[in-house]
Amino acid sequence: MQPVTEEQIRDSFVNTTAGDAKRVPMPGLHEVLWTEREYLGWHDAKAPQRAYLTVWRGDHPISFVLRAAEQRTRPGIGGMCSLCHTPQPASQVALFSAARPGDAGRKGDTVGTYICADLGCSAAIRVAPPAAPMQLPPEEIVQRRIDGLRERLDSFATSVLTH
Repeated sequence: MQPVTEEQIRDSFVNTTAGDAKRVPMPGLHEVLWTEREYLGWHDAKAPQRAYLTVWRGDHPISFVLRAAEQRTRPGIGGMCSLCHTPQPASQVALFSAARPGDAGRKGDTVGTYICADLGCSAAIRVAPPAAPMQLPPEEIVQRRIDGLRERLDSFATSVLTH
């Protein structure tokens, strides 16, 4: 991911007002390893169900306010993130929804998808499998995961932006 500034993030929100975007708590951008991310995702410490996601589309970032469903899948059930396609315990995957921009979002029109509850997809896809015969090299597997995550992020962004 290309580095992004606080000002760029605040200006790039598509599904909230400019006033609300100014009040979004920012993550520690100085701590981000940009070369190891496909998106920037963070939670609001004061509102645990609220999260934010910033992705680059073309030459500019776009940001979304997300809301996590209050109820999670019961323990013992497997889940899979729709972005990174990482299977994991269902308690570690949450249904996040993003309001569509404009009138549609104000009327309650949203797009939802299951995402890693900690928004840590970029770290999850970089865990390389051990080398094995008759399997792609681990670095190629990781690159394919990165490419897939980028494609699914773009698809999610498109679905939110398309009315």
